Amino acid sequence: MKQGALNLITDIPGLRVGNARDDVLRSGTTVLLGDRPLTASVSIMGGAPGTRETALLAPDKLVGHVDALVLSGGSAYGLDACQGVTDRLRAAGRGFAVGPLTVPIVPGAIVFDLLNGGDKGWSENPYPALGRAAYDAAARDFALGSEGAGTGAMTHQWKGGLGSASAVLECGATVGALVVVNALGSVTAPSGQFWAAPWEMGTEFGGRGLGGPFDAQAEPVLAKRLGEATTIAIVATDAALDKAGLQRMATAAHDGMARAIHPSHTPFDGDLVFAVSTGARALSDPPADAFLLGHASACVLARAIARGVYAASPRPGDLQPCVNG
Repeated sequence: MKQGALNLITDIPGLRVGNARDDVLRSGTTVLLGDRPLTASVSIMGGAPGTRETALLAPDKLVGHVDALVLSGGSAYGLDACQGVTDRLRAAGRGFAVGPLTVPIVPGAIVFDLLNGGDKGWSENPYPALGRAAYDAAARDFALGSEGAGTGAMTHQWKGGLGSASAVLECGATVGALVVVNALGSVTAPSGQFWAAPWEMGTEFGGRGLGGPFDAQAEPVLAKRLGEATTIAIVATDAALDKAGLQRMATAAHDGMARAIHPSHTPFDGDLVFAVSTGARALSDPPADAFLLGHASACVLARAIARGVYAASPRPGDLQPCVNG
């Protein structure tokens, strides 16, 4: 396994990511787009999720592909960012055909960032416009940290953010992750090292190592209230997986969340992982490849979480410090 060229989810050919942020609002939106419709599924393990159109991603549901995935701040208001992306896709003629119309399929998930110091006194919901702006900004290269849906993210101790990472497996398949880190738990051990350090490639989040001493059994202090915390992510691959295979890959990716955030999947978090495939690469050994893709997705997501927090940048009015100064 080696790092992709950009170390971003867009190392998978055919994928683009767009960010839009509002610094006064202290929030934003991130969209993942494919050149063609994407096979997708989802795994939800947190106790307080906020989502749109996730039920249709189950393997037994009729819809086979999505046109985009949206990650957004704004709690329930942020789900309207999906509508902005849907509007853009419809104007581009994307979606499944229903008579003379096209209906884009745009599932999404949100994090709670309503109490982060931003001005939330809007007269009109700003998230549809943020969705449109994120769609317009979609590209292979994109910024991490305090950008897009990670603009106003916070964690137990440090400012959160938007993270991404990638890996190329020996079988030739590429796996990438995109994540908004807004967790109740901590991404660093008491010694200051990232919990995800054993999976770091090079110095992608500071090369700090794990070290010690630290007490993994120490009981965490509850620093957020019900509904205020969530880590939402997308893992993607060019390997040809169906919805059932992608659901299994998303489930395995949650292991990476648990490695990088201590604790994870609490009743207060809405932890969720989407999984998508471009279908460009056939599996040469389906059982073995599926096993490796699950392992890789967990490793890549752990790295992406640490990268998102490591890349966060200070801005006036922050309620938390940045881990990187």
